[in-house]
Amino acid sequence: MIPVIVGLDHVQLAAPPGCEEEARRFFGELLGLTGVVKPEPLDGRGGVWFALGGQQLHVGVEDEHRPALKAHPALAVRDLDSLAALLEAAGVPIEWDASLPDVRRFYAADPWGNRIELIAAR
Repeated sequence: MIPVIVGLDHVQLAAPPGCEEEARRFFGELLGLTGVVKPEPLDGRGGVWFALGGQQLHVGVEDEHRPALKAHPALAVRDLDSLAALLEAAGVPIEWDASLPDVRRFYAADPWGNRIELIAAR
């Protein structure tokens, strides 16, 4: 029998040690994601997990962190303009991208330089 992939469970971004407070601020407070309690066997590794619809976004600790400048998650947003204004007010630079017809989106970076795409929900 051929295995069948049925969906995406989670996406993990890497961040340097001690990232938890900034992760909660950026992904929790600014992007509005709800924190998820990590399972006890993984809790001592550091990092933070967030609910993302039926999936999760994990911020994991990487000792010699290098930001992902090309690879990225794309997060669907209900009110893209309000989120753009909120991020800019918080000092997060955003870069609008109009290269796809009929798709509104912009890019931002998390506190450690990882690329994040924010795209208008359809």
